[in-house]
Amino acid sequence: MKRIAVLTSGGDAPGMNAAIRSVVRTGLYHGLEVLGVRHGYQGLMEGDFIPLDSRSVAGVIHRGGTILYTARSERFKTLEGRDAALNQLRSGSVDGLVVIGGDGSYRGALKLAETGFPVVGIPGTIDNDIAGTDETIGYDSALNTALDSIRKLRDTASSHDRLFIVEVMGRESGFLALEVALASGAECVVLPETQFDECMICDQIHRAWDRKKDHFFIILAEGVMGAHELKARLEDTAGYTARFTVLGYLLRGGSPTCYDTNLATRMGSYSVEMLLDGHEGVMIGCVDHNMMINPLALAWEQKKQLNFDLLELMRIMNV
Repeated sequence: MKRIAVLTSGGDAPGMNAAIRSVVRTGLYHGLEVLGVRHGYQGLMEGDFIPLDSRSVAGVIHRGGTILYTARSERFKTLEGRDAALNQLRSGSVDGLVVIGGDGSYRGALKLAETGFPVVGIPGTIDNDIAGTDETIGYDSALNTALDSIRKLRDTASSHDRLFIVEVMGRESGFLALEVALASGAECVVLPETQFDECMICDQIHRAWDRKKDHFFIILAEGVMGAHELKARLEDTAGYTARFTVLGYLLRGGSPTCYDTNLATRMGSYSVEMLLDGHEGVMIGCVDHNMMINPLALAWEQKKQLNFDLLELMRIMNV
């Protein structure tokens, strides 16, 4: 193996640049040439390659977003699109590919791996919904961004006897909503993994009002419903004035935390080591602080489970 490439795909996540940097510098350490693929799989099909050296990734370790840009591509899902990507890899004399992204990115990576081309995936998504790793790159940063925003909203909520519904990302998974709800001291969390119970929420609101709490926070995962819809459904809010805030893409931005930076650096370096060791069609994970690999398909074949003990802990904290 003499030349490898790296790309980012799907939604961006804080720490992706740290992972790119680590892939590049580990590759250089082992005497490899490293190419960056711009705009994800779309760029792969178009041969949008740029050479990366140590200076190319200098100063990017703390930058949010991705210096390689990212995109989603419907064309890559077709056989014609994947053939175009393979032709570009071969014409560029690329011997291995590192893909940084979520499960959608992994599905594309597996299609390439099934042709015999060496591919290794790195989990980069703020949703933390990839099985085979305790945390994904960007998750810790998104938690801290959400937590900081909710703490600021609490000042306003307490000043005006308000009920705040805070919508966070998480179409099919409630990892982000649950952990930030517990850390922020929120009174209620609404998750895709649990049955929505409007009556129970109204009872919680009334109990808080009767205890003379000057605010009430509901953390809502976007996959359940929109914050505006939940506000409309909660017509009975005791004496609170209801408001909602959608954090949305704010959670993807900003510099990665120390944890995400180090996780991305470890995963990036390990991905190159695995390519050099002959592994392909695998994804990098970190379990109990140890690097490991699993088949790419694990990302969608095994649903990652929430820690429901945290939900029970929330109930205890809100007695």
